[in-house]
Amino acid sequence: MDTISLENRTRSAALFEEAKNYFPGGVNSPVRAFKSVYGPPLFIKEGQGCRITDEDDHTYIDFCCSWGPLILGHNNAKVRDLVTETVAKGTSFGTPTRLGNELGKLIVNNNRYIDKIRFVSSGTEAVMSALRLARGITGKSKVIKFEGCYHGHVDSLLVKAGSGLATFGESTSAGIPRAFAEETIVLPLDDRKLLEETLQKYSDDIACIIVEPVPANNGLLLQDPSFLECLRLKCYKYGVLLIFDEVISGFRVGFEGAAGYYGIQPDIITYGKIIGGGMPVGAYGGSHEVMSHISPDGPVYQAGTLSANPVAMAAGYAALKQLLEPGFYEGLEAKTKRLADRLQAFALRHDLPMHVQQIASIFWLAFTRDRVVRADQIDAASMEHFKNLHRELLRRGVYLGPSGYEVGFVSAAHTEQDLDEAASIMEKCLHMVFKTSK
Repeated sequence: MDTISLENRTRSAALFEEAKNYFPGGVNSPVRAFKSVYGPPLFIKEGQGCRITDEDDHTYIDFCCSWGPLILGHNNAKVRDLVTETVAKGTSFGTPTRLGNELGKLIVNNNRYIDKIRFVSSGTEAVMSALRLARGITGKSKVIKFEGCYHGHVDSLLVKAGSGLATFGESTSAGIPRAFAEETIVLPLDDRKLLEETLQKYSDDIACIIVEPVPANNGLLLQDPSFLECLRLKCYKYGVLLIFDEVISGFRVGFEGAAGYYGIQPDIITYGKIIGGGMPVGAYGGSHEVMSHISPDGPVYQAGTLSANPVAMAAGYAALKQLLEPGFYEGLEAKTKRLADRLQAFALRHDLPMHVQQIASIFWLAFTRDRVVRADQIDAASMEHFKNLHRELLRRGVYLGPSGYEVGFVSAAHTEQDLDEAASIMEKCLHMVFKTSK
């Protein structure tokens, strides 16, 4: 394969310079800005199967998959056909539609962990709504979250821990009043003693605990299932609601998400990404009792003009129907594990400081020899390895999200031949990166 130099990304570079005139930093989401890696961001004009093509006509095997939702790959024919058919009838009505019913029925009838759902337009909106619901049900205001878990750009959750082990959050973004951040208590993942102490002290004020059951926004910080079971038991004990943020893990680790994967019943679950089939959709759900608090049935108000937009419902329905096909998740996990095992074996064979973490069709390259389970175990200096790796992968036609803290996704469109090709390229690039760094 011919290598792609930074100089050969001239159209993407020109478009990025133009974009700076219109958008802050030239992007509409900061993760797209390539701040942590080399060169201008790629401007993509087309995606087919597991590959994307940029404006300079370079093609890449894609492991970003639009940050996770494209579990079927790019431009899936069944999704495209139903979306096209739906668009021909109109794009938005501000009314209920049959497609909304069909997608809602498909999800609820195949998920033992929710009785009802409410569609929204993003994962952040789903989390925001879930927090309001938890506060409305309990009459309490504070939230426990965990270091290394990201829950969208909700004001009270854009926080980090302070100097103590258990502290009220400090804002990580300008524009968030201190009082908002102080409604959040930040704990380390899987510190059960500290969790117990915090609940004993503050449970009269805590509405909910929110966690990514598969933390996949700050590396892939896979937790021992007993920690999630501990959260469930502590929430029962102290009268606190448990929210699983499954915006990434929902429909990715299985149709019932991490709740089904681990067999744990949360009080509220948030979804996003995959249920939109590539369109902007989110949702939150729970039991009949929990969801009865949502307006118009109950006093917790939440609304959205584009919620359950028919085009998004069509894309989601066409996508999720395919996920229910027998063997879908088993085959996808087997392919991903094969890729992860091959890369891990390469690292061991060449004594590279790298550990490949994987669950279902999600993987992450951690530049350490040890399994990483907490955010504070990630050495920021190791991200220089990822920066160099990302550059070499792009030169050879493999695309990962432009940050070493981001995970990779395998789709149904990745064949074993595609994955073998990508693995060979990744091995070559890893060899180059670590040979240069010595």
